[in-house]
Amino acid sequence: MKFEKYHALGNDYLVLDPKDAQALPSTDAIVRICHRNFGLGSDGILYGPLPTDKADFGLRIMNPDGSEAEKSGNGLRIFARYLYDTQRVKNDSFTVDTLGGVVTCQISENAESITVDMGQVEFAMDHIPVDGPEQADQNLGQKLEVNGKDYTVYIADIGNPHCVVPMREISKELACTDGAAIEVHKAFPNRTNVQFLKALDRNNIQIEIWERGAGYTLASGSSSSAAAAVAHRIGLCDKDITVHMPGGIIGIEIGDEYAVRMTGPATRVATMEFDEEALSFSVQA
Repeated sequence: MKFEKYHALGNDYLVLDPKDAQALPSTDAIVRICHRNFGLGSDGILYGPLPTDKADFGLRIMNPDGSEAEKSGNGLRIFARYLYDTQRVKNDSFTVDTLGGVVTCQISENAESITVDMGQVEFAMDHIPVDGPEQADQNLGQKLEVNGKDYTVYIADIGNPHCVVPMREISKELACTDGAAIEVHKAFPNRTNVQFLKALDRNNIQIEIWERGAGYTLASGSSSSAAAAVAHRIGLCDKDITVHMPGGIIGIEIGDEYAVRMTGPATRVATMEFDEEALSFSVQA
């Protein structure tokens, strides 16, 4: 199988074009392909462009554990760059249909950055599987006990679910321990993405990310969108926000009704060929 590999601030994806594969690989095969030691290594697979009557292009986004993601901001920027590189689009805006909704993308001159209108961030929880009482006022946050600690968290959805945790200090270690626990917390029957958020000033935030189905992640577009929207909603930041992550920065503009526009880069890495011999190698647990 032939793949094109890209990264968006260190969050890397393999693009699998349907012209090179009539169907997605099996769940087990996706896990092996994405494996850092026994496969090509990636944070997921982008399968497209696919036909759709809802947008110019259709896209499926697969996590490295084989589950399907509703939306990925970094994945969308990478997919947009792939469409540009294969001359399917130019610099005019175009639409992409994902499981988490239709988004609009535009690529700058020379493809130095990609802007994606990610859609509207929702704070009401009636459409997010959460096993617990709703707060009448989402601005107050919710209490969540994790690993013996009490957190105030904010639930946000931008086509995929997020749990944002504002704190004075954040770290990779915190994301890898308590973030991992929050992802599979009983409050989230379908699991959730997690962002630990530190406000730097009125226009800058820093986040550490634990991504559902992928684990610790250097950068995330949908996480940046959700965290920035929460930071603005609870009064920590204004509407134009730069999100700082270990992999780099993403620009977020928050519009009316918390519609989010995200801008960031996507970088081509390589053309890669996966040999099916790798599927037959037995990996010890």
